[in-house]
Amino acid sequence: MELSNKSEYALLALLELASCYNSGESLQIRQIAALQDIPNRYLEQLLATLRRGGLIKSIRGAKGGYVLARDPRKITILDAFNCIEGADTVVPPEDATTRTVESDVIYEVWQEGRQAANAVLQNYTLQDLCDRRATRRQMELMYYI
Repeated sequence: MELSNKSEYALLALLELASCYNSGESLQIRQIAALQDIPNRYLEQLLATLRRGGLIKSIRGAKGGYVLARDPRKITILDAFNCIEGADTVVPPEDATTRTVESDVIYEVWQEGRQAANAVLQNYTLQDLCDRRATRRQMELMYYI
């Protein structure tokens, strides 16, 4: 499992939307793109995928933009990751003649690793990311005499 640029950009966009959730403010593509230095055209595609996945909603009109579809405390990092990358699972080859004991063992360990990674990602929400960002920003503002 790897964090692709696509997933990172999607999480950055979701983080910005999560930070506006309580105010009810929508963000336009160009605002998100500027805040997170994401190319507009690429961000459009990611937001369309997130909208189809039910994580965000689009709002039409002059004051339109994008908002989270539900509370950031209820959207896990795994939800976002699966929406962008797909919830693919590694499936062993069906042809029993090509399967070996070694490939079965590798498959089992790989599945165990994916399950562990998914368990960690399931434990963190967009709100957790917002809270961590706020903590880091506070630490950056501190200075010592």
